[in-house]
Amino acid sequence: MVPPLMFMFCVVGILLQAAFILVEHREKYLPAVLLKGCASLVFVWIGYQGLQASPDPSFAKLVFWGLICGAVGDVLLNLRFLSKSHGQKIFLVGIAAFLAGHILYLSALIPLSNNLLLSVLIGVVVAAGLLIYIFKTMSVKIAFKIFGIFYLGAVIVMTAVAIGNLIALQIPNRLLYALGAVLFTISDIVLIFNTFGGKTRYSMRIMNLSYYYIGQLLIALSLFYAVS
Repeated sequence: MVPPLMFMFCVVGILLQAAFILVEHREKYLPAVLLKGCASLVFVWIGYQGLQASPDPSFAKLVFWGLICGAVGDVLLNLRFLSKSHGQKIFLVGIAAFLAGHILYLSALIPLSNNLLLSVLIGVVVAAGLLIYIFKTMSVKIAFKIFGIFYLGAVIVMTAVAIGNLIALQIPNRLLYALGAVLFTISDIVLIFNTFGGKTRYSMRIMNLSYYYIGQLLIALSLFYAVS
């Protein structure tokens, strides 16, 4: 079970994330980076506590390192606003950190999967369809296309496997993980459409950042439950 203290940390993290969203919108990028880093440290700390409590250390270690990669990606994606000349490079390195996190998440899920091939196939088909639509309707630089293929493919396949694992055995760990993965995927899709869709909307930015953060919290909290 999740200790009550962890839910208190979740509330603190959500408040920090909300403050970050507000400060970033006001274009105060240095305090925004600091707030974002603090908010990310919350889900890393929850993940660390979950690692200590988890009955499956091999699963928990991979997820914990995935959370760390997410925190690194968080900071890098917001550091790009502080360095206009290197913004694109910093953004791509941040995406690479998130990609590493998704690979770690997927690596944690694979040993638990009873229908891995089907889940991966569904994930690949969904990712391919979405990427085709994005490349046909949006103007995206080649570097972002290359990263997008691997990144979006990884996150959607990871989510498909998480959902497949939940369907095979519905336990709290898999439910929290699958919900977190779905929110993470929705967040990334919203980010892509908001970044490359031609017009940036603050409402979509709020959705992107909120879904992402809650998704990370759910994945971190899933470590407190037994894995079967």
